[in-house]
Amino acid sequence: MTTTPSDAAPFDADSADLLSSEAVADPYPLLAALREHDPVHWSPRYRSWFLTRYDDVDAALRDVRFSSDRIAPYRRAKLDRPGADAGLRYAFGVLEEWMVFKDPPDHTRLRKLLSRGFTPRAVARIRPRVEKLADELLDAAISSGAGTLDVVRDVAYPLTASVIAEMLGVPRRDQDDFKVWSDRITGLVFGGLGDDGRHADGASGMAELTGYLADLVAAHEREPADDLLSALISARDEHDSLSHDEVVATGVLLLFAGHETTTNLIGSAVLALLRHPGQRALLDAEPQLWTAAVEEVLRYDGPAKTVARVMAADVELRGRTLRRGDRVFLSPSAANRDPAVFEDADSFDIGRRAGRQLGFGVGLHYCLGAPLARMEAAVAVPRVLARVPAQTVDEDRLRWAPVLLSRGMERLPVRLHPDPPGAR
Repeated sequence: MTTTPSDAAPFDADSADLLSSEAVADPYPLLAALREHDPVHWSPRYRSWFLTRYDDVDAALRDVRFSSDRIAPYRRAKLDRPGADAGLRYAFGVLEEWMVFKDPPDHTRLRKLLSRGFTPRAVARIRPRVEKLADELLDAAISSGAGTLDVVRDVAYPLTASVIAEMLGVPRRDQDDFKVWSDRITGLVFGGLGDDGRHADGASGMAELTGYLADLVAAHEREPADDLLSALISARDEHDSLSHDEVVATGVLLLFAGHETTTNLIGSAVLALLRHPGQRALLDAEPQLWTAAVEEVLRYDGPAKTVARVMAADVELRGRTLRRGDRVFLSPSAANRDPAVFEDADSFDIGRRAGRQLGFGVGLHYCLGAPLARMEAAVAVPRVLARVPAQTVDEDRLRWAPVLLSRGMERLPVRLHPDPPGAR
């Protein structure tokens, strides 16, 4: 991907649109131009600030003045008034209980109660199950005889959705319903293009999913199991407790967030390695580099395009004043390609020194599920690449999701060639 701003014409920052068709397919040239010419950019289009330099994004992610509580202000301004849609008000009330939309001390309390389920040790215990699921999904897709494999729809999405559902204790017979509800909530959380009915559909999906989870919580209260939902209920019963609504809302958060980011990470990793055969060959020769490869994907084309914050106080930054109440989009995608921090930043290099990328955030909102996401990517990506060695991306059918916050594909079709003699 070429990310050097063009010298042919002056850069018009006010016209910058990350949801244009060009920027949805490849946001990096536009992000590079903003980073170079207007790193603290006020967008008239989105009525928001955009921060694109590494130092600024890193600092803002650690700064409590850049508040994560962006749901409550919206609810108060738009939904707490006569005539507002009751279903939408309920849906945003559930979102308001999500840990990712809270600041300390509420965030600290919820994170402490949830963290035990996502330790490296807890994740390692489920790795054999993830490996088995990945093999089953690949077997089913390849044996269909279609001649193509959609990495997102056939492998990444069903794998990650099934894993988090099983971890929570959702019965397998109900997992297809959960996937439908989760897709509908995606429009409510992330928004996008061409989905004018996303709020109504998302609110309906939220009501159905929370109703289902309330029944599942009741069943787990009667008969506890060795799963995350029972752990949440147990935490609720202890001195530092979760309310019933918090248990249900947290279950929705985990079901939703537990697959969205990792699906996008797996898709981007497969695409990057197919487009960079030299790096793929290096991995074939040195499989111990898989951990480094996942980190480089997080830097080079990670799933967090921007992170939304609301200013809790006035902040002066690079000669601009970000006012209390202003919305700000912090861009890890732009920061992770900042040439002031990363040498040859637009190159995909799995041998790069790791440790500074912001793909999972930083500070108190560092992604709780990062160990699970890294493990699932390390399991799924080499399996996709190894099962049918000669693959090519069907670029004409590749589709990026047209959303502002996340970076991921709706479809990643690869053409499958017949296995050579002796191959699996």
